[in-house]
Amino acid sequence: MTLDLTTEAIAKLSPAELISTLQQISPDDPALKDVDIDVIARGIDPKKLGKSDFAALLNALGRLADGGADLDLAKMDPSNFARIISRASKDQIEGVVSDPALRTRVLDEVFRRMEVHFRADRAGATRAVVHFHVLDDVYEAIIEDATCTINKGVTREARAVVTLTPADFLKLATGNASAPVLFMTGKLKVKGDLGFAAGFMSLFNIPKA
Repeated sequence: MTLDLTTEAIAKLSPAELISTLQQISPDDPALKDVDIDVIARGIDPKKLGKSDFAALLNALGRLADGGADLDLAKMDPSNFARIISRASKDQIEGVVSDPALRTRVLDEVFRRMEVHFRADRAGATRAVVHFHVLDDVYEAIIEDATCTINKGVTREARAVVTLTPADFLKLATGNASAPVLFMTGKLKVKGDLGFAAGFMSLFNIPKA
């Protein structure tokens, strides 16, 4: 039986049916050849998924991308990425976070996008290093020469060290949470230059859902 994964066919699938299809299909199935990850993203509303379904969806996409299918999260439009993160519940985000491999995949992608969304025109001559502690993961953002470079791990001394949960970081990075509010409610902790950390996210174009 040949699967039909045209845009029209995907639109007719329920979220559960779509996830099941993605879990069962082989990465080299011809039906995936012309599938657009943004079509899949638009067909998914986390609010209509169960607690574990959101992680199952991302794992299915990751498996297919690792197998050679053109379904890498890096190719998802920023607004779609922001939308599915913003509509995911706390339990669904925790489901992603509790899977170490999936957590790393999603966090790596969010930090990679920070390089892409960096606003050189706002940075001016700024030279600074910020460390982000997200559970056991540490990422380093280096701002210099009007560019932003992201490293996994620490290579330089930080001007500011920011600590927050993966769920809060994902909300912040997709424009669905405010850094000042997270700080005032104790969900975001800063060591070092508090003033610089407070304005750090203004150096980026934050995608809107």
